Amino acid sequence: MLARPLDLDGVLAFVRVVDLGSFTRAAEALETSQAAISLRLKRLEDRLGQRLLDRTPRHVATTRKGELFLAAARRLLEAHESALAEMDGVIPARLCLGISDHVAGPDLPALLRRLGLAKDGLTLEVRIVPSRELAAAFESAGEGGYDAVLLRTEEMPGRDGTVLAQERLGWFAAPDFPIPPAGEPLRLAGLAGPCNVRAAAARTLDAAGLPWTEVFVGGGVLAVGAAVMAGLAIAALAPSTAPPGAVEIGARLGLPNLPLTWIVLRSRRLTGRPAEALRTLAAAYRGPGGR
Repeated sequence: MLARPLDLDGVLAFVRVVDLGSFTRAAEALETSQAAISLRLKRLEDRLGQRLLDRTPRHVATTRKGELFLAAARRLLEAHESALAEMDGVIPARLCLGISDHVAGPDLPALLRRLGLAKDGLTLEVRIVPSRELAAAFESAGEGGYDAVLLRTEEMPGRDGTVLAQERLGWFAAPDFPIPPAGEPLRLAGLAGPCNVRAAAARTLDAAGLPWTEVFVGGGVLAVGAAVMAGLAIAALAPSTAPPGAVEIGARLGLPNLPLTWIVLRSRRLTGRPAEALRTLAAAYRGPGGR
């Protein structure tokens, strides 16, 4: 048994590094420096007498002991948050977050659960909405609006947004999708309008003089991805939101390149738990492709 209790800052740093896969992202989420995160981890490992992480310049992974400690570390942090919430006796803060369907991706629910954002003291409300609608709704005044939005855009934002990642759209299809005969319209799947990605795909094909037809219009990226993997059509998607197993087929079919896009965060002035949760989620999306 350890003679002294563990330092919770070190435990939290360990969990955030594991969840975000990066010391840099963990430092961003916890509003500190990468050096401070490294120091907290070293003190925790010294305290436990075990190495918890294997670290290289490009990769972070838990050791066998680290994997065993991770579940206990999460329980410890949850118990700490629960104790604070009971002592405070206040109404949980609320964070209403809008995320574009072309940003969220199929693993968003698992990501939110892993990051533990909806914890004691915070009610997290997530709405998946097309980017165009999110941008307009965020600008509107009044109660019940979004506290923050994550958009995908073809235009580099100015001062009204923070770029989290950049990613070029691609043409995705099932591995066995056949090459269409010459002159036959390209079969497309996409979201119902208004959708920036759908508009970019149509504009790109029209500019190249390539015929196309929509054979599947889904209500969400998951539905579009299912159509793609069933071999019904190809779809313009960001690599981070393409369904598992789909392949980028543009070069094989001789299709023109789709535009570069940016994942952008727009937020109101937040404090406390909402600000902490948003920093953590933003850190998870930070990087070349968003996650």
